[in-house]
Amino acid sequence: RPPARPALKPKRLATRVVRDVFTGDVSLDSCAGTLPCVWLVPHIFSVLGFLLAVFLLSRILREHRPPASTMAWLLSIVLVPYVGVPLYFLIGGRKHRRLAARKNQLYSSGLAADELESMRSLNSIERILLTGGAPRTSSGDRVELWSTGEETFRRILALFDSAKTSIDVSTFILGGDGTGLAVLARLAERASEGIQVRLLLDGLFGFRVKRRDLVTLTRAGGKVAVFMPLLRLPFRGPANLRNHRKIIVVDGEVAVVGGMNLADEYMGELPRTDRWQDVSLLIEGPAVAHIHNVFRSDWSFASGDPATPASYPLHKRVGDATLQVVASGPDVAGDTYYDAILTALFQARERIWIATPYFIPDEAITRGLVLAARRGVDVMLMVPQRSNHLTADIAGGSYLRQIERAGARVRPFLPGMMHAKVTLIDNDMAILGSANLDMRSLFLDYEIAVFIYTRPEIERFQAWFELRLRQCAEKLQEPGTTRALAEDLGRLLAPLM
Repeated sequence: RPPARPALKPKRLATRVVRDVFTGDVSLDSCAGTLPCVWLVPHIFSVLGFLLAVFLLSRILREHRPPASTMAWLLSIVLVPYVGVPLYFLIGGRKHRRLAARKNQLYSSGLAADELESMRSLNSIERILLTGGAPRTSSGDRVELWSTGEETFRRILALFDSAKTSIDVSTFILGGDGTGLAVLARLAERASEGIQVRLLLDGLFGFRVKRRDLVTLTRAGGKVAVFMPLLRLPFRGPANLRNHRKIIVVDGEVAVVGGMNLADEYMGELPRTDRWQDVSLLIEGPAVAHIHNVFRSDWSFASGDPATPASYPLHKRVGDATLQVVASGPDVAGDTYYDAILTALFQARERIWIATPYFIPDEAITRGLVLAARRGVDVMLMVPQRSNHLTADIAGGSYLRQIERAGARVRPFLPGMMHAKVTLIDNDMAILGSANLDMRSLFLDYEIAVFIYTRPEIERFQAWFELRLRQCAEKLQEPGTTRALAEDLGRLLAPLM
């Protein structure tokens, strides 16, 4: 028989038991008769769980979430911690200081007194955006609205062909299909000709394009970076903070923004009956510098390259449009984009037209739309009859019905998936960008939008709406009992999404 081990002191004995339980060397059942396993180990786990819950609760309160989201997370962590705590670590984070410290913060907060005084002549939306740190409006831009996937695909490839010095592309999804491979092939061709090509992909949908296809671009001299790769998330931040921005900048002079990703369902050479309805906006002029600044910040964070100042100056006037570029997400100190949207809803006098693929608002936006409809504003929401995410349809159904009952027009788009993100406020402002009108886009993801203040451009968006409304149903379908119950439950869980 081996010699007996010397007796350990209680403190060291407890440490060894906890270590053995964590490492799997011993189970709680095998030591059920020993004193430490009877009371010490459960006590230690209880204390650790309590401290972790207190830490998460304080962190949630500091994140300044919407009240419904804050309450939902607090209750899930307190009442079902074995579900709420892991779920929060996976998808619950919002504004992370350590994450933001590794990425250039796009906007500085606060303005000097003389700057505030000079803004008294601006409208309230411009003031909200400027005081939130967004760039000033740029005058003298030229814009084009691309309303089909075929036109967008053709024009993007033509832009690549026209590049003289650089091509910068950021996309949420790059398909491994005909569209995605055609884009990669054209980028590789231009890189082999000496053009600086940078392709930024979000890490969530990296599986849609094969690695060997990306290697073709890098071997030609292009660069590829992945924004927050999933396998490195424990070291880079929570899984829910995704780069949802879609940006193309050519030579620092021309930019394309909108909601289209580089995949077959969004765009392509030939028409498809199942292609999603979406829009893109080409911009040429001073606003391009602000868009390029957002790309450079994202690229520096993902690639590790130092963030360099813009090598392209603000361009001279090339048109008559007045624009304001607004980014939102963890790299922006506040919720400037959300604040501007909410202000516009409460101030609208004549019209609020919104096209969005996913409608899961918070209570403040819901109340703003309800009150606007009740005071006689023409509130119209164009959403897909059935989107590609059933959970989003269920979560947003009760909100849409509440707004429709208040007197708004809810128009389900019938031909297929409506993926455009466009808003018209009166005859004064149009908004186009990558953000959906849901809590994920408003409070979590990295997004970019363009606010347009000139009448001719606004009228183009109005014409786009009027054409698409001909393909919409007159109202929502009445839900059955099961669907109604699912929508009510989805509304309860929506703040966690």
